[in-house]
Amino acid sequence: MSVTGKAFVAAALIGAGVPADAECRQALALGLDVSGSVDAVEYRLQLDGLAAALLAPEVSAAILSDPMAPIRLSVYQWSGPDTATILLPWTEVASASDLSAIAARLTTVSTVPGDLTTSIGSALMAGTALLDQQPDCWRHTLDLSGDGENNTGPRPQDIPEDDRMTVNGLVILGSEDDEGLLSYWKTYVIRGPEAFVEPAAGFDDYEAAMRRKLLRELRSLALGSLDQ
Repeated sequence: MSVTGKAFVAAALIGAGVPADAECRQALALGLDVSGSVDAVEYRLQLDGLAAALLAPEVSAAILSDPMAPIRLSVYQWSGPDTATILLPWTEVASASDLSAIAARLTTVSTVPGDLTTSIGSALMAGTALLDQQPDCWRHTLDLSGDGENNTGPRPQDIPEDDRMTVNGLVILGSEDDEGLLSYWKTYVIRGPEAFVEPAAGFDDYEAAMRRKLLRELRSLALGSLDQ
C-alpha cells in the first residue's frame, strides 16, 4: 500500500488503536530507509531490529511507564519522492501486549521494493503529515533512519521547520565518508528541541542503535513531562 498526500495520512489512521479522548504524552513516527542502497537483508535488519528494540526490557519499561498518558507509534518506509508506505498505522501503546503485537507485525512485514533514489525531504514531509494527525499529544517526534544523503526530490534543508516537533536521525554508517554523512544529517536533517543523531556502525548495529536512541528520547520525554 504505497500512498501519498492525504491518502498516506488516511492509511496511517486505518485500524489505528487510538482512543479519541485519551491523554498522549508522545507521538512517535519512525521512518525507515528502503532506497536502492538497502538490500533485502538490510531491510530485515531494520524491521527486526526495531521490533527487538521496542521489546528490550529497559525500552518497554520506559514506554509503559505512564499508562494514564501512553505513547502512540506509527512506522513507515521511505525512499524516493512519493513512495512512503505505512507499515504500522497509529497505535496506542498502553500495555506489554500492545508492544508484542507491534513487534509481531513488524517482523512479519514482507519486503516491499522502494525507489532506487533517496529523498530525505519527502520523508520529512511524510513524517510531518503523520504527526499532524496527533495534535493532542504532548510531544511530537519523528525518527528517520538512513544510510545516505538526499539525491532526489526536495532537499531536507528546504523543508520548513515545524516548531511543534523534533526530528532525530539514526544514521547507518559504512560509506567511504562516515564523518561527512554524520555532518550532513546533523546540519540538514535533524531539527527541533534536543534533536540528535544516533550512529549505527552498519546495519548489524541497527538494533543496538535504535535501542540507544529510543532510551535517549524517552528519558528526555520523562524529564519534559515533569513540566506538563
